[in-house]
Amino acid sequence: MSPFPTSTVLGYPRIGPRRELKRALESYWDGRSGRAELERAGAEIRERTWRRLAELGLEGLPSNTFSLYDHVLDTAVLLGAVPERYRAAEDPYFAMARGTDGLAPLRMTKWFDTNYHYIVPEIGPETVFKLDASKPLAEVREARALGYETRPVVVGPVTFLLLAGAPERLDDVLGCYEELLAALAAEGVAWVQLDEPALVGDRTPEELEAVRGAYDRLGSVTARPGLFVASYFGDLGPALPVLAATPVEAIGVDLVRGGGVPDLPGKTVVAGVVSGRDVWRTAPERALAALGAVRAGRVTVSTSCSLLHVPYDVDAEPDLDPGLRARLAFAEQKVAEVVALARSDFQGPVPAAPSVPLTSPAAPEERAPYAVRAAAQAAHLGLPPLPITTIGSFPQTGELRAARAAVANGTLSEDDYERRVEAEIERVVRVQERLGLDVLVHGEPERNDMVQYFAEHLDGFAVTRNGWVQSYGSRCTRPPILHGDVSRPGPITVRWASYAQSLTDKPVKGMLTGPVTIVAWSFVRDDLPLRDVVFQVADAVREEVRDLEAAGLSIIQVDEPALRELLPLRRAAQADYLEWAVAAYRRATSGAADRTQIHTHLCYSDADQILAAIDGLDADVTTIESARSGARILGAVSAFGRGLGPGVYDIHSPRVPGADEVEDLLRRTLEALPAERVWVNPDCGLKTRTYEQVESSLAHVVEATRRLRAELQA
Repeated sequence: MSPFPTSTVLGYPRIGPRRELKRALESYWDGRSGRAELERAGAEIRERTWRRLAELGLEGLPSNTFSLYDHVLDTAVLLGAVPERYRAAEDPYFAMARGTDGLAPLRMTKWFDTNYHYIVPEIGPETVFKLDASKPLAEVREARALGYETRPVVVGPVTFLLLAGAPERLDDVLGCYEELLAALAAEGVAWVQLDEPALVGDRTPEELEAVRGAYDRLGSVTARPGLFVASYFGDLGPALPVLAATPVEAIGVDLVRGGGVPDLPGKTVVAGVVSGRDVWRTAPERALAALGAVRAGRVTVSTSCSLLHVPYDVDAEPDLDPGLRARLAFAEQKVAEVVALARSDFQGPVPAAPSVPLTSPAAPEERAPYAVRAAAQAAHLGLPPLPITTIGSFPQTGELRAARAAVANGTLSEDDYERRVEAEIERVVRVQERLGLDVLVHGEPERNDMVQYFAEHLDGFAVTRNGWVQSYGSRCTRPPILHGDVSRPGPITVRWASYAQSLTDKPVKGMLTGPVTIVAWSFVRDDLPLRDVVFQVADAVREEVRDLEAAGLSIIQVDEPALRELLPLRRAAQADYLEWAVAAYRRATSGAADRTQIHTHLCYSDADQILAAIDGLDADVTTIESARSGARILGAVSAFGRGLGPGVYDIHSPRVPGADEVEDLLRRTLEALPAERVWVNPDCGLKTRTYEQVESSLAHVVEATRRLRAELQA
């Protein structure tokens, strides 16, 4: 068996430096191009990746990290775990990811504590596993034709089944992994990477014994590549000695988020000392100290996790302040750091963050008890039973995006741009009035992103031009860089919300992003505790809440979709996080009058696991994803004591739900909650959909709601 390379990365961005994959996918989905063009775009991205990694001097090149949609979905296809109802679809892969007119997609949720969304495999007792190794084998051959030997990367069996909620199928699925190892060996592959990030969470003795058995079995395959089991996002803890006792030859450890490692003689330790989760340059003294503390048969320098979670290249950001740029490292720079560390010629020091004083935290004001507020809001708002609303955004048309780009490049004046935004707001308001919604939104046409927009209007943030990161499928975001003290120079959303309210007699929600989510979906300064940074942002949000209220807005929504996402993977740290995260939200919404209705929103993040904390936010109304996940949240909401809107329309699929489908979801909601606390809403914002899809879907939502209202009022 050949030695493991001295430098590698666990994965690399796969959307293309200019989001080439996004454009190719959307062209294919819209019918403007065929499968051949899509595959060609993927091949070009893979070739560019391998060439660039080799040019940077990286020794160990990964393959099978590229995906047309999601690597967990790819693993389900690899193992034959395709539910029968999708097999007859024109394109089963994208039917599982996005749905079709007659098929709902598979459930989607967050990949551990990141903002990446994965497709949850659907595995039951009837699932028959059957290996289809065509994708990893094809990429090995593709890279070899270009002159590169690669290490295929596959989600490991334990993590795959834990994510699918089917750990009892481990013995059944291991046969496919054994076949995969044999097929890779026959192809001449020297090493395979099996990703097991689930092992950094709390695992039971029974689960750890299953890990031992699985890797004893895979290690006993006679003809196989070397086994590299990669973990990341934390410390392996008790799982490390379990893996070390198996025939696995190499073990990946996250030395950025995790602790050190015990002596591992005879093993290769793939030491993740360059962070794959942030954009800050690696401090050489810290990385070298961590490497020097590893005692193993061989040590390889690596990233702490895949670089999927960071942008491509700092050099593509000429607009950033030079002092800030000097502190940054995106994917290309992080690869260069890995190579330099492996060659022992890493140069420093890293420029220090500017020293800034912390402002003293303000004590939050306590709102009146919910029952008092609910009575005041009912009298003031006069809403019907089962009030209908949306989450905030309406479709972001090509015309809107083009107008924002024209302002940025100076070909459209700010006044002309603002008139276009006002026209779009009026369009959104009139659509909602015509359809019969009860609480309206302004549609957020002025916003490029629910976090970036606020970052552009807050001190302490910088935004990028090309710093795109994949969220799921073709959806990409540009996380802002939070590098200094946060403050709000002036109102951010008041003008647009006030304008929308002036157009209608129905209540309009003011729309804000919450402090936890703004921080979670940014690259955050690392010189302060995360809690302190979140509280700074909470103070800025609180000022915006007060200005919206003063401008006459009676409903204000402060979204926290990332509340569950930031939950630590180890239970021992979760209570402390939830305590300060809830305190930050209450701080941001403190001081609102009793008759001002505070809403919050969460989506696609297994929120049923933190319902007590969501209740602790003390929002008057919570809207929450439910349709995409088959209403699984309803089994846990009976004790929820405030207004709740479990979503009835999955907006991450292009399919339009029928009125009967919506009615069924609403009836299930009314079985779990009293009607006076039920709201009706989609799963999430409508930004990614077309107006045709939105209007048809919302018309069905209104139709279903009116049927049930008639029953309730009979």
